[in-house]
Parts: sequence; C-alpha cells; structure tokens
Amino acid sequence: MPPFDVPEGDPFGPHNLPYGVFSPSGDSERRVGVRLGDQVLDAGAAAAALGSPHQALLARPTLNPLLAAGRATWTEVRSAVTSWVTDPAYRETLAPLFHPLSEVSLHLPFEVADYVDFYASEHHARNVGKVFRPDAADSLTPNWKHLPIGYHGRSGTVVVSGTDVVRPSGQRKGPADPAPVFGPSIRLDIEAEVGFVVGVPSEQGTPVALGDFREHVFGLFLLNDWSARDIQAWEYVPLGPFLGKSFSTSVAAWITPLDALEHARVAPPERTHPLLPYLDDAAPGIEPGGYDLRISVALNGEVISEPPFSAMYWTAAQQLAQMTVNGASLRTGDLYGSGTVSGPEERQRGSLLELTWNGRNPLELPDGKRAFLEDGDVVTLTAWAPGPDGIRVGLGEVTGRIVPSA
Repeated sequence: MPPFDVPEGDPFGPHNLPYGVFSPSGDSERRVGVRLGDQVLDAGAAAAALGSPHQALLARPTLNPLLAAGRATWTEVRSAVTSWVTDPAYRETLAPLFHPLSEVSLHLPFEVADYVDFYASEHHARNVGKVFRPDAADSLTPNWKHLPIGYHGRSGTVVVSGTDVVRPSGQRKGPADPAPVFGPSIRLDIEAEVGFVVGVPSEQGTPVALGDFREHVFGLFLLNDWSARDIQAWEYVPLGPFLGKSFSTSVAAWITPLDALEHARVAPPERTHPLLPYLDDAAPGIEPGGYDLRISVALNGEVISEPPFSAMYWTAAQQLAQMTVNGASLRTGDLYGSGTVSGPEERQRGSLLELTWNGRNPLELPDGKRAFLEDGDVVTLTAWAPGPDGIRVGLGEVTGRIVPSA
C-alpha cells in the first residue's frame, strides 16, 4: 500500500502524526520521523525537499531543538506536516522519503533532562494505602488531597520501548526476617503511567502557572516505571523510593503532541478539598486539564488491566505547577510521569501490586500464575484517545522484556 493511503479509521492517520527518532535499515544516522499509519516519514529530508523554513529543527538526531522552539513553532510544523501527508501535490516528492515502520530502528526520542514521577491517581493511592496500612483510618496520607506528591527519578535510566529490563538487585528484608539480604528482586512490578515532556524552559525563581501548561509541555506518551517492590519497601523510609525505581523507566518511541488530543480533553474528577490558588483548576479561565486516554496492559500477550487516565485526580497542569511553585526551573527535555494510572474497578488497576493485592491473589494466566514478574515476561502498554469524528488517536506502545540479573 502506498504510504499516503492510510486505511480509514487508522489510529495513526493524519489526525495524529506523532514524532519520534529513527534510523533506517542499514543506516546508523538518527533522524526525526513522523509516523503515518505503518510508515515513518523522514521529516528532515521532507523539509529539505520542500524548502521548509523548519528544516534546521527537523534535520536533527533528537527532538530537543523542536521541543525548545515553542508553541507557535510546534503549531506551524504540525500544520506543515499535515499538509505534506494529505496534499496530493507532494506525493511524488515525498513518497521516497517514507520508511516502513517494520524496517526502522526506533530510539529514545529526546534527551532527558530531569525526571519527576508523581502519585496522582486517588484509586492507586488508596489501594496502596490499604495494602500497607490496612488499619489506618484513612488510606490516603494527610497531604494527598492538597498537593500532587512526587519524587525525583533517574534520567539516565530512561530507555525507549523495546529495551530489555534487567532484573535489579538490592537489599530486601521481610517483616519476619532477622536481617536484610542482598539479591535479585523477587517482587518486580510495573507501573502503567503517562509521561509528559517539557519543551520550553523556564527561569529559576519563576513558577509556571496552571494556565501556562500548554506553553511549556509539548506532548505526552506512555510510560512504564518498573518497580522492585521488595527493594522499595525496605529502603523507602524516610525519604522515599530510590533503588527500587531507578534501574529502568521505559517510554514510548512516539510523542503525541498535545494538539492531536484536543478531542480527548476532559474535566478531572470532582475535587473534594479546597485547593490553594496556584493549584485551583476551577478558577475562571482555567481550561479542563484531564485527558481521556484508554490504556491496556498486556502480560505475555494477555490483557490484564485497562486503566482509565480520565480518572486521575491530579492533572498534568497541576503537576507542572507543583514542580515549579518553589522556583525550580524547567529545562527542555524534562520528563514527568503521572504516577500509576488506576481506576475504581479491579480490572482497572495499573500495577501488579494492586492487581494481586501484594501477591496474595495471583493472576491466572494461560502460561501460569503471576504474583509479580518472572524472567522472560513481556509487558506491553497500549492506549488510544478519542479523536475527531469518532476516529481514535493511537499512542505509541511501550514494551519491555524481563531478563535475569547480570
């Protein structure tokens, strides 16, 4: 099928056009690509062939220059690319610049600056609270309804989808163990999340307001923040996650620009506690901050969960405001994750910790029971969002295979 002839209703049609970085078969040079159906357009080569003023931004081995260019340029480039792939006048010129998706190598699409992971799902937070504090009067911590809780991750271990995940080793100690032991994690887990990438930086000392979210954030993507629950449980008091999280975070190869998700914007859940002004998304002039993303989690090809991102209590705009309210600056390539996405139903939980209730109720799968991940297991996250005229907007998948400790 010619690259322009995308089947009707394809979730990666011209209404979507996510950005990534690829190298063609037999060529190690990295290039900015735009996905159309099951094809990848060499965006830099297309810009050069058509005399685009944005050639310098697109003829690069990473998306960072485009991210830094700002919202007006993002809109111009998206409009241009949409025209290139839909106007018959460009077909003859651009046809040779497409590459079958199956024949290219996909790379980490941007250079990660800082990485912050949040804890923004009330359903996830309540489940975790019930698992670890079953006798508590409230499964949420006292601060949870007042601010988006987050922690710093490790940007150097963010990897692109398809990268193997080496089972981490570290200290662990069960409640009845007399002393900690060292060894491979035996409670390796997933966290189905959505990531956001910052394009335009901010000055240190200048917070980013809720209403400026779309001036700084370029797009979103699926993210799996792999978690070693046994290592985490022993280390996290009093300062929180460290080695139990920092060994690997997988992100999609395709970044969906926010402009492709206009039809997926929704209001977040009802706020049950008054919010301080810098987080108050009910204030006049603040647009809805939620996104209706339908996520599926598959373990060895079997769908085990379908978390709804629309159920997230804290929005990406509120998370950005919280990240910067103390004057912390943004950098191009800053990545922040939503935290585990979980819904109100058992089938909507975004981690094995919740799905198996900390291993007490293993999942029954065609290849056997699972409480936590075993070597050789493959986890794949996929998602879609409502688009124009009922067409779905597809998000790039995130997949990873567990391999034994080195």
